[in-house]
Amino acid sequence: MTLSKTILTDDFGRKHNYLRISLLEKCNLRCTYCMPADGIALSPKASLMTADEILALAQTFVENGVDKIRLTGGEPLLRKDFPEIISKLSTLKTSLSITTNGILIDRHIDALKQAKIKKINLSLDTLVASKFHSVTLRDQFEKVISNLHLLLNHDFTVKVNVVLMKGFNDNEIIDFIKLTQFLPISVRFIEFMPFAGNEWDRSKMVSQNEILSQVESVFLSEEIQKLEDEKNFTARTYRIKGFLGDFGIISSITNPFCDGCNRIRLTANGKIKNCLFSNSETDLLTPFRNGESIENLISVSIKNKKKVRAGMVTIEEMDDPSLHFDNRSMIAIGG
Repeated sequence: MTLSKTILTDDFGRKHNYLRISLLEKCNLRCTYCMPADGIALSPKASLMTADEILALAQTFVENGVDKIRLTGGEPLLRKDFPEIISKLSTLKTSLSITTNGILIDRHIDALKQAKIKKINLSLDTLVASKFHSVTLRDQFEKVISNLHLLLNHDFTVKVNVVLMKGFNDNEIIDFIKLTQFLPISVRFIEFMPFAGNEWDRSKMVSQNEILSQVESVFLSEEIQKLEDEKNFTARTYRIKGFLGDFGIISSITNPFCDGCNRIRLTANGKIKNCLFSNSETDLLTPFRNGESIENLISVSIKNKKKVRAGMVTIEEMDDPSLHFDNRSMIAIGG
């Protein structure tokens, strides 16, 4: 029995209609800000959601108000049953998109089309091949660039996610923006965020103000156009006048957007996280496998959501590793 759609509304009136599902914890890259240097302990395969379980759990969320689903990882395209998963999910009354590192896109382009997936977020933190290797520990730069163009040639809507880290790629901000002159992409600069094992500290972070300062030093003020932010936005968006694409800034640390948050996360082993920064999780998969109802568990999780960043209101609190060290690493959360 489907309950009222209010089970996805928290105590601050935020309605959660956006579900991000991690398909697995494995990745074919080793990005330093995402995965600890010594790797992570992977969940046993038997504890991961099957394709049918992903569909069933997603259906529960859709019946209660979710109308947008994004598939993440790890790297979601690594799942051997990825075509089956997106085929099943495409039957739901919801929009479907993915976040990927792009390496395997060419293998799945037809399956993506058949599932009517049009929106792709592609992770790419540098435009320099040698730096790509230094941050990912893999030589896949040319493959990612090739698949970026493949997506555009097939009329996919592409957002390029760039995690900025001071001293690594903050000198490429303008280069990424100049990509939007001739490519119809949306570049999204993401502040470096603290997760287990990624050795975060504030000195490595590039803030929204620092990004805009660089932009204003290169482009005239009348050329920098502030675009209308999407409902429940994460990125504050801009366009350089006359450019095909645009760019946005996701400032989870220095300028959070929690007031309009509508996102829920489901980990690959079937646990709901009500906030990216929260170390609290609720197991849905075990009771589901036991034939129990999960609606009340979802409702309690949503009701327990904090107003701002899992209760970390100030940047000073973000500086305290004791408040977030026991969260999952980013690769095990699913973006």
